[in-house]
Amino acid sequence: MGCALSGSGISPGKTIPESKWCPSAESQAASKAGPEHGGDGPGAVPFPLVDAQKERIQESWRILHDNIARVGIIVFIRLFETHPECKDVFFLFRDIDDLQQLKMNKELRAHGLRVMSFIEKSVARLDQEDKLEQLAFELGRSHYRYNAPPKYYEYVGIQFISTVQPILKERWTPEVEEAWQSLFKYLTAAMKRGYYRKRRNRAASNPLALRKPGTGSILNRI
Repeated sequence: MGCALSGSGISPGKTIPESKWCPSAESQAASKAGPEHGGDGPGAVPFPLVDAQKERIQESWRILHDNIARVGIIVFIRLFETHPECKDVFFLFRDIDDLQQLKMNKELRAHGLRVMSFIEKSVARLDQEDKLEQLAFELGRSHYRYNAPPKYYEYVGIQFISTVQPILKERWTPEVEEAWQSLFKYLTAAMKRGYYRKRRNRAASNPLALRKPGTGSILNRI
């Protein structure tokens, strides 16, 4: 398909720009993405994965599970390299500019593990679509409280995919790639709906809530 996530044109370990993401063939057949600010009830975005894609994700996750601590750290180091503004959300280490020092940071390691735990829970719920959607929706709601803008959510999936390619080696195929991409797009959409629902609810109950949400760390909220 000519995009960065559609074939063997990716060199292991390279960061994939978010502008290069493209829809998978299987995902296009399964569903169409909803608007970013669209309906926020159950099923607002159709579940995009077919059974074969679920199996690919589950099989690759079993391989990755033993490396989740390392993956979590690498994902966020790469995230801060490509989008340094993301560090502003994390007050515990947003002033640390030395990436080597960040790699040793206990708080960053803990947060990376929490994000990996969220992915693990998501993989475990691939056959329970309502529970999967609610998991991501509630995570998006909590992120509003900590001023973690929705534009950042998709970056994590992009960096995760770039990080796990060299770990999976020959098991990383275009089909596995497409399955993970589709899952992260779905989770991101659900998180965004949760974020905007929380913002609308605050605005409805308190007009002053339209001001910028209070800043803080999301380290303990995953």
